[in-house]
Amino acid sequence: MSTARERLRQVQEALGIAAKKSLGQNFLVSDVVIERIVNKVCSLKPDVLIEVGPGTGALTYFLRQLPCSFRVIELDTVLAQYWREQGLNVIEADALQLDWQPFYASEGCKVFVSNLPYQISSSIVIERSLDLAGLDHMVLMFQKEVAQRIASKPRTENYGMLSVIAQTFWKVETVTEAGPRDFDPPPRVASRVLAFTKKSNSIVNSKAFLGFVKSAFAQRRKLLKKNVAIHCSQKGIAEELLIEWLAGMGFKETARAEELNPEQFVELYKRFGFEP
Repeated sequence: MSTARERLRQVQEALGIAAKKSLGQNFLVSDVVIERIVNKVCSLKPDVLIEVGPGTGALTYFLRQLPCSFRVIELDTVLAQYWREQGLNVIEADALQLDWQPFYASEGCKVFVSNLPYQISSSIVIERSLDLAGLDHMVLMFQKEVAQRIASKPRTENYGMLSVIAQTFWKVETVTEAGPRDFDPPPRVASRVLAFTKKSNSIVNSKAFLGFVKSAFAQRRKLLKKNVAIHCSQKGIAEELLIEWLAGMGFKETARAEELNPEQFVELYKRFGFEP
């Protein structure tokens, strides 16, 4: 069987294309990394499989062979047409501007997989986290620094809004590492693949939760009570009551946002009465 690098060259020569920096294209060419991603996806037994940015097909070559409903989202017009001609169900669109709800209408296990363009990786994790009735799993490639932020623990340098949102809605695990040489052209940074499994939780208004967490981390050097003061004002909550809530959770009034774990953020958020 041909290698991923050989398949890349074949598609590029056939279409007369090169990676587009404007779209953040770095084509995956490591057969080992590809195998690990595909094996993880297979282990999830998807009924509906969505790939964002198939590019020249490093993952698509194998994913299209799985016994499930498979569709791809591709922004590059040339590549979108190429995959249509290959008989795939193609949506030519920006994954961040697309309404994902129609994907969730089908029954069964819904999985999203992608070697993500780095510039959209954080945003797409947040967007898919807000889909309360949506995906069951995600298997996604990230710049290593972003992957570390997603999985970071409280009281660490990388812990922040992205960590809280991701860990509130998903169980996160590492699938594999990937170095610059695993891509063509090589990026300047290392990469990491994470697998996400949807958690069940009682949050109804996910956008309100996102807004609350954003406010809490708005100015990291400020005390938590100062960052959420606007919510106290909107909800008619006295600062003394907020301090009492924090004390009941084991925190001093000088607590900062990075001290609270995701479960504690959910608890504090619900005390503010954002849920209907």
